[in-house]
Amino acid sequence: MKRDIRPAMLFALVPIAIAAAIAIAVKVAVADDVPSAEAKSQSTFGDVDLDHSRVYAFVGKTGFGHEHGIVGRLKSGSIRLGASQKAGQLEFDLTSFVADTPEARRYVGLKGETDPSTQEQVTTNMLGSYVLDTRQYPIATFTIDSALPQSGDLPNGAKRYQLDGQFTLHGTTRPVRIVAQAKSENGVVRLRGSFMMLQTDYSITPFTKALGAVGVTDKLRIYGDILIVPGGSRAAANP
Repeated sequence: MKRDIRPAMLFALVPIAIAAAIAIAVKVAVADDVPSAEAKSQSTFGDVDLDHSRVYAFVGKTGFGHEHGIVGRLKSGSIRLGASQKAGQLEFDLTSFVADTPEARRYVGLKGETDPSTQEQVTTNMLGSYVLDTRQYPIATFTIDSALPQSGDLPNGAKRYQLDGQFTLHGTTRPVRIVAQAKSENGVVRLRGSFMMLQTDYSITPFTKALGAVGVTDKLRIYGDILIVPGGSRAAANP
């Protein structure tokens, strides 16, 4: 009489099935905790090169006023491209802002040059209590909540990132979104982007004179041209 061994075989397979299930669960858990190679390639962290990074602004005109180009420097900064939270912070030194230098006018697309006397006058008006009031508010801050990659690289090889955060100027904080281009150049990452802002949103009255016959527009376009040195202190990117 033949003995039926199928139940014994089934019991023998149970430990094997349990071990396989445990192995799969461990593999999935590890995969969830470790970023994929693609995610790693999209993440770049570093401190800002303060010597070579700049912020620019295009200021339009009203009435018989003139268009202006502004350039300024950063006081500190670090960025973590690819981060979904705590992606960094930029501090702008408003006391360093200068109006209508050849560099600034060229960057924002303005032709011609402005004489030194006019540059000094416009800069003084801009930094004074009527506009930026740099004595009371010497720093503007962009706290970057996230810096997520966007699909589709550009023809020049640059990658696109959407930076969402809080911009603080003249004692007022408002949300800002910037779509920027990031490209590796000579061992650093060059990040370029811009956004529009209203001066009145930050409790700033656009400058005018001659009973309003000469003035500047409320709406400004702000440009960032930031160099990121990869491998900075990670703690600095989590303000």
